[in-house]
Amino acid sequence: MLIVLALLSACSETSQRASNQSEDNKHIHFLYNFSTRSLDPHVDSSYVPLRAGITETLVKLDEEQLKVVPWLAESWEGEDGVHWTLNLREGITFHNGKAMDGPAVKASLERAMTENVAIRNALNIGEITADGQQLQITTTRPFPEFISELVNPNVSIIDVTEGDFNSKLTGTGPFKLTSFAPGSKLELERYDAYWDGASRLDSVTFSFNEDANARTLALQSGQVDIVYRPEVESLEVLRAQEGIEVEATSTFRVHQMTMNMQRASMQDVRVRRAVDALINRQEIVDTILLGYGEAAKGPFLPSLPFAPSFETRPGGEAAAVQYLNEAGYTLQDGVMQKNGEPLQLVLLTYSARADLPLIAQVFQSDAKRIGIQVEIRQIDTPEDYMASNRDWDLATYSNLTAPRGDAGYYLNATYHPDGALNFSGAEQPELTAIIDKLNRTVGADERAVLAEQAAGYVHEQMINSFILHPSTIVAYNKDKVKNWVTTRSEYYMITNELDILE
Repeated sequence: MLIVLALLSACSETSQRASNQSEDNKHIHFLYNFSTRSLDPHVDSSYVPLRAGITETLVKLDEEQLKVVPWLAESWEGEDGVHWTLNLREGITFHNGKAMDGPAVKASLERAMTENVAIRNALNIGEITADGQQLQITTTRPFPEFISELVNPNVSIIDVTEGDFNSKLTGTGPFKLTSFAPGSKLELERYDAYWDGASRLDSVTFSFNEDANARTLALQSGQVDIVYRPEVESLEVLRAQEGIEVEATSTFRVHQMTMNMQRASMQDVRVRRAVDALINRQEIVDTILLGYGEAAKGPFLPSLPFAPSFETRPGGEAAAVQYLNEAGYTLQDGVMQKNGEPLQLVLLTYSARADLPLIAQVFQSDAKRIGIQVEIRQIDTPEDYMASNRDWDLATYSNLTAPRGDAGYYLNATYHPDGALNFSGAEQPELTAIIDKLNRTVGADERAVLAEQAAGYVHEQMINSFILHPSTIVAYNKDKVKNWVTTRSEYYMITNELDILE
């Protein structure tokens, strides 16, 4: 309740300030479900600078055609997969008026690779030279999917000569930063010289609240205009409320059970299969997401061309017990144990995605019925915690699996030894070889085959367990908001097309 009151109080202050502005001021207040304390786009894992319309990347994803299209770069060439030429658009300026030219883009890319080892590993850039509006890039190895990696929000182009990126983040997007309160909100104003046409809005407030109920109440009370991921339980009420529109769309996201393969008990594939068997996917979709999702069979939506099909394994308590028996565990006095040691698991979860703690609780309850004690541990920033600590066995985690329209991103990030999201600690030579071959392969059909092989290996070895594909849900004031688009990639939110009804 205190969180809700604090949010409403803050929103009231914002509303009061807005009322003191010119009546002609066109303003939208957007409420997001993840907070961030840093706006440095090269390291920030929340991708807020791109989502808020401050920064842009050289290329972007066409979500309808699932292909990479020009953005800050108008064209590119690289037939051999090693030597790349990127031609930048003419006439684009940063928010401080400086030209976005080859040297500025080169400096931005080099900083991204210096500050973010995952980006350095993902891009595989050996050398960059700049001349006018052209970049010449040589990769360290044949890398046909190099251009698609430039979709990554961590490769946003900024003026790196500005020092403090939290107060002076200078991008090329339709909105420029006027203030940032870490963990609370950003204030943005229109950049009149935006290269793709100035925004119809004068200003935007991009605020954060990780409490789904608080986000819903803020919309219902009229304190905000757009809410990202409102509370699922409130959706029917929101749909019934006059003036509110609720949109739900399938995305390239999967909720998964990440397995820490560096923990002794989880090193046995039969234990990992037992964990997988305990997950009642359809029940979770129906009861926790109220149908706003799809039970997962693998990391990729079945509609994607590189999504493999798997044979259905036995599920439920009996199957889980059988796997554990095969691994040498027996149920004695209500405790699943092996050599006198009980099977006890630490399960990480985080509240920024409200359904993940509920999934963790369901799993804890189901595991208890077969004698497994599960300790649920709440964490704040899952990426930081899982990368720095190995004192856990399982984690409910949500990940975009095809935000570039290709399987390569997820497979490299999650299962390659150098992957930024390889929290399971997977280092399987056979799987790494498949991913490396995928990285060298150009043809879409051949890439799809390799992607299926990699996903099949993950499934067979149960490196991670896939629970569901959630729908992205957005609710907004339909009497005010115009041209909002709920994207599948979750990258592009505050755009120059966003407007308010007259």
